[in-house]
Amino acid sequence: MERLNRIRLEMLCRSENEALARNIAAVFTAPLDPTVEELTEIKTAVSEAVSNAILHAYGPEKDGPIYLEMEADKTGRITITIEDRGIGIEDVQKAMEPLYTTGDNRERSGMGFTVMESFMDKVQVNSSPGKGTKVTLIKLLDRIHGF
Repeated sequence: MERLNRIRLEMLCRSENEALARNIAAVFTAPLDPTVEELTEIKTAVSEAVSNAILHAYGPEKDGPIYLEMEADKTGRITITIEDRGIGIEDVQKAMEPLYTTGDNRERSGMGFTVMESFMDKVQVNSSPGKGTKVTLIKLLDRIHGF
């Protein structure tokens, strides 16, 4: 399918970059004329994926890269990948279970992947211990008027 637009950027694994990624997703998606609901869903899913990388990928002492890639095609399909080169996830299926968290239950709800799945049409997680994690989010817009 012919691409309308594509971006790829690298940011440090820092909490302030979650808002940056969320805003980039909004600006990237806006020319496609999404509904307010679609735009909110995309921003929230990106926020959750980037937050997961910030919280879990490199541990508390390390900085590392997070990669955000977004692609839109003429059918209204937006594909978003958030990738890190961190510690990876040993059991992806377990990590995707609602309420599962490796952190303090008082600080984390364990609902990140569940939120992503509820807002996106498809969520795919690939991870290898010691090599990192790649989260792919796919959203099919109901209509496409931009470009």
